[in-house]
Amino acid sequence: MTTRPGPDPGSSESSVALSAWLASLVHNHDYASLAELRRPRIQRAPHFRALWHSPNEAQREVYSQVAFLFAVYHQGRSQPAYGYGNLGEAARRIGSEKRLGPEDPGAARLVDRIVSSHRIPWRHLQHAVARLRACEQQPPSWARLVDDLNRWHDRKARVPYEWGVAFHMPAAGAAATQSTALTAASSTEKDSTT
Repeated sequence: MTTRPGPDPGSSESSVALSAWLASLVHNHDYASLAELRRPRIQRAPHFRALWHSPNEAQREVYSQVAFLFAVYHQGRSQPAYGYGNLGEAARRIGSEKRLGPEDPGAARLVDRIVSSHRIPWRHLQHAVARLRACEQQPPSWARLVDDLNRWHDRKARVPYEWGVAFHMPAAGAAATQSTALTAASSTEKDSTT
């Protein structure tokens, strides 16, 4: 499996810093800290180090939980996987050679449970990361995952919707749909200002 260093464009500075610190744990073979991060109920030094990257108290849970998900994915790995894309794009990589993404019934059910949740679905996210690990596929961009989860309840961001579109539509179709939605939103703004 290859790794792809570098954050997604538009990732926040704090989420990029968290991702870099987490990747350094794998790169430096600090397996004890990664093991501590996989134990979310017992908070020790690595948990607090993850929280240092959070810009405010309201976002601490997201930073802590993404550190947990990172540690779950990297259990037993010697090279960091920075991941790419959002969780919907990553979930397209779940499955077997015969059925990937939307064609895999388990992956489709998992994404449906994630995107239909009103609260951040931590258990389902853990399952998605575990499935990506089991399928030996790249995870989502960890920095983007932090930013997406911090905007989960922002109706304008529509994170669950974007993940669903990325999962169910091919990459070219998802980009076209997104640009069409942005064009429609911009023309609506123009109409309302004139």
